[in-house]
Amino acid sequence: MQPDNFSYWERTSFIDAADVIIIGSGLVGLSAALRLKQQQPILKVTVLERGFLPTGASTKNAGFACFGSVSEQVATMVRSSDDQLLSLVDYRWRGLHRLRQNLGDENIGYEQFGGYELLLKGDARNQEYLDHIEYFNKLFAQAIGSANIYSIADSKIGGFGFAGVEHLIYNAFEGQINTGKMMRALLNKAYSVGITVLNNCDIQKIEQVNNRYNLLTSQGNFSTCKVILATNAFAAQLYPELAVVPGRGQVLVTKPIANLKIKGTFHFDEGYYYFRDVDNRILFGGGRNLDYNAERTWDFGETEKIQQQLEKYLKEIILPDQPFEIDYRWSGIMGFGEEVAPIVKQLQPGLYCAVRCNGMGVAMGSLVGEEVADLVLKDL
Repeated sequence: MQPDNFSYWERTSFIDAADVIIIGSGLVGLSAALRLKQQQPILKVTVLERGFLPTGASTKNAGFACFGSVSEQVATMVRSSDDQLLSLVDYRWRGLHRLRQNLGDENIGYEQFGGYELLLKGDARNQEYLDHIEYFNKLFAQAIGSANIYSIADSKIGGFGFAGVEHLIYNAFEGQINTGKMMRALLNKAYSVGITVLNNCDIQKIEQVNNRYNLLTSQGNFSTCKVILATNAFAAQLYPELAVVPGRGQVLVTKPIANLKIKGTFHFDEGYYYFRDVDNRILFGGGRNLDYNAERTWDFGETEKIQQQLEKYLKEIILPDQPFEIDYRWSGIMGFGEEVAPIVKQLQPGLYCAVRCNGMGVAMGSLVGEEVADLVLKDL
C-alpha cells in the first residue's frame, strides 16, 4: 500500500497518530509500550511488527525462565568479573519477577518445578562444575536472598530415566512458562490501555527529517518524534553500528509420550542444549555450538546436522529405550554479543534501542523494555 492510499481515518487514527513508535512487538517492545502508557496515559503509542506474529524469539523460544545453569555461569565467568556475573543474575531474577508481576503466573503458565543440569559421562569439565556449586551459591545469594540455589541431585538420575549421565545438578529457582499464553496476555494488556499494534509492517528504512523520523515500511510511511528499536537480533539490519549478532535456535517437540517421567527444565553443555516437558511431550532445542557460522543467521529454518544431533541425544540420553515421534520443528532468532549485558541506550536524538538479550529474553525482556521506555520519558 502506498501512503496516498490511506484514508483520512486511517491516517489520523493509525499512521500519523503516534507520539512514540516501537519497532518490534515481542516481549521487549510490548513491555516498553506498556511502561510508556502506565507513566503517561495520554501518550499515543504504536507498535509496528513485520511478522504475522512477533518475529524473532518471543513466540518461538522454548519457554524457560532462564535463571542459568552452573556450566553456563562457569562459561560466563571467562568474560565477566564476579560483579558483572552477579549483576547479570540479579537482572535476570528481577526481570522474571517483573514479568510475573505484570501478567500473573496463571496468564503466562509459570511453573517452578526447578531445573536440572545434566553432566554427561566422560566430560572432563564435570568436576570443575561441581566445584563451583558452593561458590555460586554464596555469590548469587546476594541477589536471590537464598544460598540454597544449586545442589547435587544424582539420586534423581534413575527416576528421570536418563542414560549416560554422571551427575545431576538441581537449581531450585529455575522455572518454565507457556510462551504463547505470555504473548497473548501481553497483547491483550496492550490493547486494553490503547496501544496500537500493527502487523505485517516491515520497516525498510528510518529517516530523520528535522526533529521527526519517517519510517519507510512495506505498508507505507509513518512519522513520529520518538522511535524505539526493539528488534533484538534483527537490530543491525536497521542500524548496522549496533554490536548484535543473530543466533538461530532450533527446536523440536515430540508427540505425546505415555508415562513420561520427565518434569521440569533441563540443560547441559553450557546451556547449549535444553529440554522440558510440555503436555506430556518433550520439547528439546539447541545445538547452535555445532556450527556457529551457519547458525549466525537471520534466516529461519532447520538444518540436518543439528536436528540429527537433537534426535540422537533424545534417543541415547533423554529417552533411552523409549519410542518417540517428532511432531513439530521450528527455529527462533536470538541476539548475541561479546558483552553479556543488553544494549539499552539512545542512539541519536529521538531514536533509542533495547536489544541483545543474549538468549535470556524471557528473564530480561520486561526490565529491558521498561528501561528504554524510561529513557524516552526523560526526553518528552
